[in-house]
Amino acid sequence: MNLHEYQAKELLKRYNVPVQEGIAVENAADAVNAYNKIAADTGIKFAVVKAQIHAGGRGKGTIKEAPEQHGVEVVKSAEDVERVAKNILGNTLVTIQTGEAGKVVNKLLVAQDMYYDGPSDRKEFYLSVLMDRAKKQNVIMYSTEGGMDIEDVAHNTPEKIFKEWVEPNMPLQGFQARKIAFNLGLSGDAMKSMVKFVTNLYNAYVGIDCAMLEINPLFKTSDDKIVAVDCKLSLDDNALMRHNDIANMRDKSEEDPTEVEAGEYNLNYVKLDGNVGCMVNGAGLAMATMDMIKLAGGEPANFLDVGGTANAETVEAGFRIIMKDPNVKAILINIFGGIVRCDRVAAGVVEAYKNMGNIEIPIIVRLQGTNAEQAKELIDNSGLKVQSAILLSEAAELVQNAVN
Repeated sequence: MNLHEYQAKELLKRYNVPVQEGIAVENAADAVNAYNKIAADTGIKFAVVKAQIHAGGRGKGTIKEAPEQHGVEVVKSAEDVERVAKNILGNTLVTIQTGEAGKVVNKLLVAQDMYYDGPSDRKEFYLSVLMDRAKKQNVIMYSTEGGMDIEDVAHNTPEKIFKEWVEPNMPLQGFQARKIAFNLGLSGDAMKSMVKFVTNLYNAYVGIDCAMLEINPLFKTSDDKIVAVDCKLSLDDNALMRHNDIANMRDKSEEDPTEVEAGEYNLNYVKLDGNVGCMVNGAGLAMATMDMIKLAGGEPANFLDVGGTANAETVEAGFRIIMKDPNVKAILINIFGGIVRCDRVAAGVVEAYKNMGNIEIPIIVRLQGTNAEQAKELIDNSGLKVQSAILLSEAAELVQNAVN
């Protein structure tokens, strides 16, 4: 589950991680009030207005309805804030990560300006924490080249990317935090601040059950404070049961509506760009099914795993979700009857087909495993326009005929 920048910063503050302070707002009037409060508290007239969407590249991104407007802008008056807020809120921000479709901006973060003292000994760094699956350890990636796309840094100057691995179930050790600060070229008070920052940040990563935590830029002020200016945070969905308060932060408007609906039925669904919808039980079989679709000349329109307890309700829900994609020209149901019996799935397919009615596109059902022959007989005798197969090669041939 992804969080907005302002939500991520609130979580980091629980672990004493210094962040760029700000106020989240949903309209221009509140944005002006937030600016006035920040200016009064800090005595500084500059502030930063940031669009809140689940995508990076906001500063370089542009608003479709106002192409001169970027997703992040420094302002120095209430009039500036009102203008920027009206340009951004309710409009579509297009960044390198959103694609041409962009994302509608429903919230802004009005934040303190960190460049408050003019040219000085300021520095921007990059730092992230994530899982290194190859090493089976958490890894802290960091670089002196903050404020830039880390992919470009890794490609052009890989020697500027450092990594520090942390043993599972072990805290970040003091010598590791000091090594990170040293590699970033820090000393004195700045080094002490960085050691404390990295230690607390790693504790946040573990305590919140993050899948990824990225700070870019990680800022060193002229008075040697270390502050998270931006933050991207995603959580491990499997751990949300331990964090009900964080689960309530979920912004469904940022997610694909069909994926949200699938989640309500405990279906694992990811929309793709192809023309063959697929419904499978088991993630591994789903991946193999998508490969088979491509070999047959089609392109998978989705990843959909109904799990090991598929029944009539989940099958019908899966049908409805797949059918919402206008690009789908055929549907392939590929079920291995291990935990679930094939005849039960077949009965669910027939019931779902009857309930939905007027399904014009070809549906191919391949069932193998427990009671597969009874399932094929049930489908063949249903009188519906559903084609059944037992062998994978049969299903592939039927898919090929359908897409051609």
